Amino acid sequence: MRSLLALCGAAILLAACETAPVTGRSQVMLVSDSEERQMGLQAYREVLSREHLSQDAQASELVEKVGRRIAAAAERPPGELWRAPNYRWEFKTVDKNEPNAFCLPGGKVVVYTGLLPITRSETGLAVVIGHEVAHALARHGAERMSDQMVTQLGATAAAVALSATVSGRSRTYLPTMMAALGAGATVGYLLPMSRAQESEADRIGLILMAMAGYDPREAVALWERMRAASGGRRQAEWLSTHPADTTRIADIRHWLPEAMRYYRPR
Repeated sequence: MRSLLALCGAAILLAACETAPVTGRSQVMLVSDSEERQMGLQAYREVLSREHLSQDAQASELVEKVGRRIAAAAERPPGELWRAPNYRWEFKTVDKNEPNAFCLPGGKVVVYTGLLPITRSETGLAVVIGHEVAHALARHGAERMSDQMVTQLGATAAAVALSATVSGRSRTYLPTMMAALGAGATVGYLLPMSRAQESEADRIGLILMAMAGYDPREAVALWERMRAASGGRRQAEWLSTHPADTTRIADIRHWLPEAMRYYRPR
């Protein structure tokens, strides 16, 4: 039974292997593009049904303007960096005093008004939207769902293996052992993978904003402002879904020469 599970798991992973744009990182994709888009659209509709869109016309127009420029860049990939997604892009501004933005699969981007005092400018906003559009390009939503499936498969295999090896009083501790395995999978696999995706979105986002005519060097200043706004109140990096701000800023500085090759001021 254990060997069968391992064999099935290996076959699934091999069949679902893809490559992330720009970085070339291997990805496991167990969710199809059409499934991902449908789930993204459903989640987007749910978000809009419970949130209040901003009545600030200037802010909404700015988000739309920056979003459209970056989306246009995403649909015109240079060389073979990525495949044109042909998404139906949408960019909405939500009236919420929280420094946050996100992109749902299929190109549905939401920016909270609480983020705008930190972005400060059109170029600062381009850093954020470039990052979010990059998540959609790299299909990070589908990959995260796939990662959860892989983890569940591993947990099932571990449960079968443990049940076959423990007996008597040891079975009393089986739930505790399974919980420990679950925590290990989160810290050892899911969280590092999430951080890798965030870093990847930073790197791709720099290229996107440069292609759209925004100076990618503004990303350093933006993340320094984000760091100041957080007041240093962040989880230890190894327990977080995101890289530490200091790590992020250092990585962005490292990637800037690559992004600057695509920068043509408008």
